[in-house]
Amino acid sequence: MDKAEAQKRIAKLREVINRHRYLYHVLDHQEISDAALDSLKHELKTLEDEFPGLITADSPTQRVGGEPLKEFKKIRHRTPMLSLEDVFSAEEAEGWISRNAKIEPEAKSAGLFAELKFDGLALSLIYRNGILESAATRGDGRTGEDVTQNAKTIEAIPLKLEVRGELADKFGKKSKNMIRRGLIEVRGEVIISKKNFEKINSEQRKAGKQVYANPRNLAAGSVRQLDPAVTKERRLDFHAYGLLADLGQKKHSEEHEILNALGFKTDSKAGEIKNLKELLSFHEKISQKRQDLNFEADGIVVSIDENWLFGRLGVVGKAPRGAIAFKFAAKEATTIIEDILVQVGRTGAITPVAKLKPVLIAGVTVSRATLHNADEIKRLDVRIGDTVIVGRAGDVIPDIKKVIKELRPRSSKEFRMPKNCPVCGHELKKDGVILRCVNLKCQARHRESLYHFASRQAFDIDGLGSGIIDALLDNGLIRDAADLFELKEGDIKSLERFGEKSAENLVKAIQARKRVDLSRFLLGLGILHVGEETAADLSENFGGIEKIRKAGLEELEAVPNIGEVVAKSVYGWFRDERNKEFLEKLLRRVEIKNPLKKAGGRLKGKTFVLTGSLYSMSRDEAKSRVRVLGGRASESVSRDTDFVVAGDEPGSKYEKAKKLGVKVIDEKEFLKML
Repeated sequence: MDKAEAQKRIAKLREVINRHRYLYHVLDHQEISDAALDSLKHELKTLEDEFPGLITADSPTQRVGGEPLKEFKKIRHRTPMLSLEDVFSAEEAEGWISRNAKIEPEAKSAGLFAELKFDGLALSLIYRNGILESAATRGDGRTGEDVTQNAKTIEAIPLKLEVRGELADKFGKKSKNMIRRGLIEVRGEVIISKKNFEKINSEQRKAGKQVYANPRNLAAGSVRQLDPAVTKERRLDFHAYGLLADLGQKKHSEEHEILNALGFKTDSKAGEIKNLKELLSFHEKISQKRQDLNFEADGIVVSIDENWLFGRLGVVGKAPRGAIAFKFAAKEATTIIEDILVQVGRTGAITPVAKLKPVLIAGVTVSRATLHNADEIKRLDVRIGDTVIVGRAGDVIPDIKKVIKELRPRSSKEFRMPKNCPVCGHELKKDGVILRCVNLKCQARHRESLYHFASRQAFDIDGLGSGIIDALLDNGLIRDAADLFELKEGDIKSLERFGEKSAENLVKAIQARKRVDLSRFLLGLGILHVGEETAADLSENFGGIEKIRKAGLEELEAVPNIGEVVAKSVYGWFRDERNKEFLEKLLRRVEIKNPLKKAGGRLKGKTFVLTGSLYSMSRDEAKSRVRVLGGRASESVSRDTDFVVAGDEPGSKYEKAKKLGVKVIDEKEFLKML
């Protein structure tokens, strides 16, 4: 092949490769396999090696090139990269609109544009005559670091601008002129997908290296690598959100259209907003679905859509008046520990609880946080009076993440676990890391066992909360859980805050649970060490309460997933005289539904953990279906877990799965497996 033929072939190869880059990274559409595309790139590289004079800066082969840098040079931004004012509530968002209306009355009814606020690293890209000339970080807003070589490794950043797609006609003529002889600045965010983040951390763990804290830090650190080859390995992504060039756009929403036509990926969820009501609805919708996004986003960016009005509003400090960052509710916050209390659980476990200065976390006011046990207090070195970071994920009980020791006052007090039960005064016994009240007659244990009996995990009695149980006990209406099923409307309606209708509803709710699954029945008994999964194992292996109550120790130990400790606990419970009496009383009042026989072994040997809300079924239904198909539905994530099913607003189990490298699937994938 002579030089002229090579030049034609190279031009055609570049055109095809760039087209498939656009299809894959912008339109999320793949027409040829990765292997086929790699083959085309290899052919191009071979030809360029043979004819080095034909290599140009915009060639796909130039995404990685050159030796590692010794340091980053500085680049002065042509226009400052401003930050945004943060707002956290509907009132603050409304206040932003009102403030703008005082400056420019048109702002009161102006159209808005809302887009995701990706949590990554902001970049400014300069294209001269359509070719990527430089890429710079935000830096201090006026001067950033030159990361051009690293930006070239990101496939979602085009090295050469071309007008593509349906919008080519709308903005084509002016765009083409600017591309041929002009300067275009594009701004956007470098991000890394959650999936890719998990994969990299999994590789880090296997190599015995430190894992990365979050996707944002990894994305930012990857862009600021002195060796472009390392950046390329991270498989970063880029979403454009700003255009600093006159290509005929009158609105910010049109900038997104033009950027898309020029070969950039933009936020697919972005859209025009007419008023505050639509804005709040958009924010709520994205906030609820944020866990389903493939990228981290910490809020939405809301802008005045009309560019002339945006410009007229000007800048205050380092932020434009015409845009705000409407943040999602934080999952962590700082507050002060006012006291440390202890509570007694249904199994006698003593749990220290931090009483907090009330603080808003994830949209909910929190005033209590668990400290788990004495070992956790020691590990955190937490004291009364400390300023702490409190975390809350999904429906998980808030807990203390960290003590900010620099803010510790001199008056802070160390906490010591009690030696005696705070309710009955009985001496506490050590059980592993847990202190336990072993007095079976302890009133605190009794109340907690009743709370547990009525809870969603056990008998699931709608409307029977701890406050009502307290009232029933305090007024002598019940002595134990079995008495609940004897209650009549007249017994209840005389209680404070109860009327005829509410009393009727509660009795109906209790009676609706007179027929209960064997596993729920077992869970409701409150046997030490018997949780949801153990109750299911016992239920499936024995098939009936009579077989379980008569089972010997060896029979119990032979049940899969049940060890010696659990077997002894179950065996002992059914042989205790007080428990025998209660069981007989309860069996006279309720009917037990024995478990379904397993339909097959499609999920045999697979362990699932569910977190968050599912749309197609309740979590209990999902667990039941897993078990019927031979699988195991566990409550805790470990390295032995095969799948974590992440629904809406997943809790800490989702985070733990990521740390352990356990595969996380969404509801759609879970339903396919079922």
